[in-house]
Amino acid sequence: MKKKLTFAAALLAASVLGGVANAKTLVYCAEASPEGFDPAPYTAGQTFDASSRTVFNRLVEFDHGKTSISPGLAESWTISDDGKEYTFKLRKGVKFAPTDYFTPTRDLNADDVVFSFERQVDKNGPWFQYIPGIAYQYYNDQFGDNITKVEKVDDLTVKFTLKEPAITFVPTLGMDFASIVSKEYADKLQADKTPELFNQKPVGTGPFIFVDYQTDAAIRYKANPDYWGGKQKIDDLVFAITTDPAVRAQKLKAGECNIMSYPAPADIKGLQADPNLTVAEQEGLNVGALMYNTQQKPFDDVRVRKALNMAINKKAIIDAVFQGAGQVAVNPIPPTLWSYNKSVKDDSYNVEEAKKLPPEPPKAKKPDKPAEPEKKPEQTAKAPEPAKPAEPPKPAEPAKPAETAPAASGDGATAAMSGADPASSPLPMSLWRKPEDATEE
Repeated sequence: MKKKLTFAAALLAASVLGGVANAKTLVYCAEASPEGFDPAPYTAGQTFDASSRTVFNRLVEFDHGKTSISPGLAESWTISDDGKEYTFKLRKGVKFAPTDYFTPTRDLNADDVVFSFERQVDKNGPWFQYIPGIAYQYYNDQFGDNITKVEKVDDLTVKFTLKEPAITFVPTLGMDFASIVSKEYADKLQADKTPELFNQKPVGTGPFIFVDYQTDAAIRYKANPDYWGGKQKIDDLVFAITTDPAVRAQKLKAGECNIMSYPAPADIKGLQADPNLTVAEQEGLNVGALMYNTQQKPFDDVRVRKALNMAINKKAIIDAVFQGAGQVAVNPIPPTLWSYNKSVKDDSYNVEEAKKLPPEPPKAKKPDKPAEPEKKPEQTAKAPEPAKPAEPPKPAEPAKPAETAPAASGDGATAAMSGADPASSPLPMSLWRKPEDATEE
């Protein structure tokens, strides 16, 4: 199914965000702890919430709640006629926020952009495995080896060269793994031989400044007063890590947090009925699925997969298990993405029709055996015997004639012919469901 992002916000948050005179604090009941604070090597939504979406920025940014993009750290860009070169002009005067553990001495420049991408592919570089065992899965999945070069043209200009044109290249730069980090900060940590702090104490250009993290309990931030996009309406942001959705809902009702994420489907109606709460829903960017291994029998047969697809009432499962918080998916991507194919039609739920599908593949009709040509009697010609040589003079005791061995007869050659059944179309049947760790992208 396709998941709906659901947030519950106490109406108190409206007054907190409304501009009262005293210090304003927003408490967010987060669903899990971050894996770290460097967004590049991770894939979990809670990690992105705590790092890339609070502390960092990207060259381009997704418009809030949408999949369209707008300029971020890059104020403009141009694309070559062949679609293989992208040149970005950076904003002037963008500052990395000072912290208790690092004070930047310069503004954002092209060196930071080049470093942010090269560190994810340079296997011989010191930052590729600065945390043992990390992997840059998003970079590899999205770009592979298509980026052949990232180069500094001048302090405020960066050029990307691609092996092949990619229509999704610019939007991909708005994803969390493409966050721009400080090369100056990385150089200092490398010199101090403490590179692991890069993942524990982040330094970025984003709307908030990292303050402190109490493991599995709370993360604290403060608003960045020099943020290029303007100071935020709150002064302090707190992530109260609460893994149980029921407990998050209790904290929200008790006023211990202003916003909670991902309430349990069974709790949504009750939250919607509370006059002191506002429940916001939005179609997510994720899908979940049950899939068949098409390399194993009987799922290698498309007719079997189609029959099972028609025999499963997916809507009933969503209503019963997920309380209607989703919809049946018919594409491998959600409808919120630009490449969603609206013309694809799902197999309708119909058990009786599923039973009518042929149990065995139709047998191929054997071609008629061609008529054998009429055999003609073989004609043989006897070769003339060679002339006998003149007999030599007979000795006193003539020698006995030598016996000759019979010629060995050769075996006739045999041939074998083999054939293979044509492969059936590998079109897997899918039942979409809500993943437990689905997050907003």
